[in-house]
Amino acid sequence: MHLKISHTTSYHYDNPVPYALQQLRLRPKSRAEQNVISWDVTVDGGRLEASFEDEHANRVDLISFEPGAQDIVITCEGEVEVTDNNGVVGKHTGFTPLWLFDRTTKLTKPGPGLRALMSDFTRPESDLATLHGLSDHILSKVPYSKEQTSAMLTAEQALAEGHGVCQDHAHIFIAAARQLGHPARYVSGYLMMDEQVEQSASHAWAEAYVDGLGWVGFDVSNGQSPDARYVRVATGLDYSQAAPTSGMRFGEGPESMRVTLVVEQQQ
Repeated sequence: MHLKISHTTSYHYDNPVPYALQQLRLRPKSRAEQNVISWDVTVDGGRLEASFEDEHANRVDLISFEPGAQDIVITCEGEVEVTDNNGVVGKHTGFTPLWLFDRTTKLTKPGPGLRALMSDFTRPESDLATLHGLSDHILSKVPYSKEQTSAMLTAEQALAEGHGVCQDHAHIFIAAARQLGHPARYVSGYLMMDEQVEQSASHAWAEAYVDGLGWVGFDVSNGQSPDARYVRVATGLDYSQAAPTSGMRFGEGPESMRVTLVVEQQQ
């Protein structure tokens, strides 16, 4: 499937910002299941300081704000050809060893909520069936809802809320999969939604490692594995390592952010 993506993130600050840095993980890479035909990232109100690959082989752009800036606009545009591999990404590659994806993080630390979730989960015989069943089990216990209290809930906090968005589902799945003995990671990217070209945000899902298959994706929020409508951009142990934008700034005053995103199929 040939997808065209246009993604703009606009920041406004009530007071001039004397200094700020941001890391952008907004550049997808060509892999077995996707071929990046073209991709551009532009920044209005700032400048590119450096580009590099992080420990997860994500492409990262480091940008600074122009001194005194109050408006920053980051625009990504490109086209990607995606193949439906039934969610299978394949063998482990990159700089990070596979065993590191067993590691607990602040956002995926298991607790009483996860133990309660897993207490009535019946594990099928095969690893792949177990992970698909786990995805379904999480969605039945924590239904999708945009009415979330925070953008940075831990897996335990999301379980306590009893509902969540894609980010919450990914963290819960990662925590549970690791408890079952499967290395797991967070994925940020894009999803072309059915009959909806304009979207309010990018998407997130999880991947778990299965012997004999490699990495396999699970989109808990939509109850499926990624297909040709999904574009993978960045991966990490949790959201903090795969966030589309992250950074720091000096100065006081509120910040507002607006996202416009269009994902559409090209003929």
